[in-house]
Amino acid sequence: MKRTLLFFSLFYFITSSAQTKTDSIQHIRQTATWYDLDFTEAEADSMLAQLRFTHTLYKGMHQTLPPNDIPYPFAFDPLPFGYTVPVHQKKINWTIPVTNMPADKNELAFYSILQLASLIKNKKISSVELTQFFIGRLKKWGDTLESVITLTEDLAMQQARQADDELKKGIYRGLLHGIPYGLKDLFAVKGYKTTWGSTPYKDQVIDEDAFVYLQLKKAGAVLCAKLSLGALAYNNKWFGGETKNPWNLKQGSSGSSAGSAASVVAGLLPFTIGTETLGSIVSPSTRCGATGLRPTFGSVSRYGGMVLCWSLDKIGPICRNAEDDAIVFHYIKGTDGKDPGAVDHAFNYDPRTDIKKLKIAYAENYFRRLNKDAPEWKVIDFYKEKGVKVEPVIFPDSAMYPYNLISIILNAESAAAFDELTRTSRDDLIERQDRDFWPNSFRAARFIPAVEYINANRYRYNLCKAMYEFMKNYDVLIVPTFGGRQLAITNLTGNPVVCMPIGFNNNGSPLSITLIGKLYDEASILAAAKVFQNHTDHHKKHPEKFKQ
Repeated sequence: MKRTLLFFSLFYFITSSAQTKTDSIQHIRQTATWYDLDFTEAEADSMLAQLRFTHTLYKGMHQTLPPNDIPYPFAFDPLPFGYTVPVHQKKINWTIPVTNMPADKNELAFYSILQLASLIKNKKISSVELTQFFIGRLKKWGDTLESVITLTEDLAMQQARQADDELKKGIYRGLLHGIPYGLKDLFAVKGYKTTWGSTPYKDQVIDEDAFVYLQLKKAGAVLCAKLSLGALAYNNKWFGGETKNPWNLKQGSSGSSAGSAASVVAGLLPFTIGTETLGSIVSPSTRCGATGLRPTFGSVSRYGGMVLCWSLDKIGPICRNAEDDAIVFHYIKGTDGKDPGAVDHAFNYDPRTDIKKLKIAYAENYFRRLNKDAPEWKVIDFYKEKGVKVEPVIFPDSAMYPYNLISIILNAESAAAFDELTRTSRDDLIERQDRDFWPNSFRAARFIPAVEYINANRYRYNLCKAMYEFMKNYDVLIVPTFGGRQLAITNLTGNPVVCMPIGFNNNGSPLSITLIGKLYDEASILAAAKVFQNHTDHHKKHPEKFKQ
């Protein structure tokens, strides 16, 4: 079999009748060196019987192959022992602005959620009209961006009509009532394909509704499209093409929440839902110029979503601005009890937060590497000008994170999640077959010992504890988005981040900054981001091509 060569392993030698006992012993010793171990001949000899027995156990398990949706019955908890999740929820006082219909209807494409909510609530536009407008834009520009996998037009019109009917009866579900949106196509919606962006699954229909979809349905939002993602949540290439950056159609949008970020920035939808395991909200938000929120790990139940990595996957909104992120997060957060890693925590966002009362710091060791005229420095200057005492700190990423733990954890868990794909050779259908993509990663991860995976997570606990102690002193830590090791660290520790645009580089590509928050404190980083965006217009700039 082809996989015999790909999974060239210890067990072939120790179970093959063609191998002598001496050959098997030597092979055990040679194989051990790959795992930074050194066994004597006597030790290897003693292991033979146990290894042969374990091999029979593996073969027994492989009589059936686990589908992606079988849960991993151990939940990652980002909180160090002894601390509790905040649950006291205060009322959030949103302010809906007085908004009128624009003279040029195309401007609706870039209205904020609050502006659209004002129009809907005050019946200046119906949900049906608004939905038809955005469906039209999805049809007009979806192929250009290669960002739409499935248009859910029938469902959208049904939900929009329901929203209008309820409003006529005096029923208003809240700020997302009647507002169109898009869902990254790794979330299941009954009656529609859930493709995970990859050829082996392009015709897959999952007969369930994802938690995040149900939360948005309950809020009265209108699902217009299932959006592109890089194959199995990696980068921006999927079975239908490569999702484009609205600012530069010769460039990919980055990923894996590729279609989610591109669609918001091009005005195809007011907001979208993305996911992140290691940069999949932050990276496309940066590339496309969106404002993305990656909430604390476990803030939103992942039930009904594709599993890539049980202890790293997170769900978050991608929007035009931070307050839109806050609104969407308010409606999607929580748990249905079907995701062992999810909790229902308080989100006490205050649109009128006095940021002078927030403890804000910036990672001086990262900023020192930038030119003094870099846009990132202007963010620091902005907060200082607003009366905030912004403290320079050394973010001790090397001390906290001396080893690349995320590679061990992510590769091991993702290989387990897609065991069936690898063992049936259907991984040959995946869009990329280079050494840096999933098929090869899944194969190579077979050689990560369970002992090393477990110990990597034990070191991860120390990292979580160190990060928790560091962030005790600050409400907001400002970092260059891809500076140092903080992206890997905060994904491992589960800390929330907001990534927002701060201008453009010399090539006309968007730039971003990242605000890191305490566990379960999305409110502070969103409030700080909102103040920045209230006084700047980076998030209000849109690609010329998509203004019509």
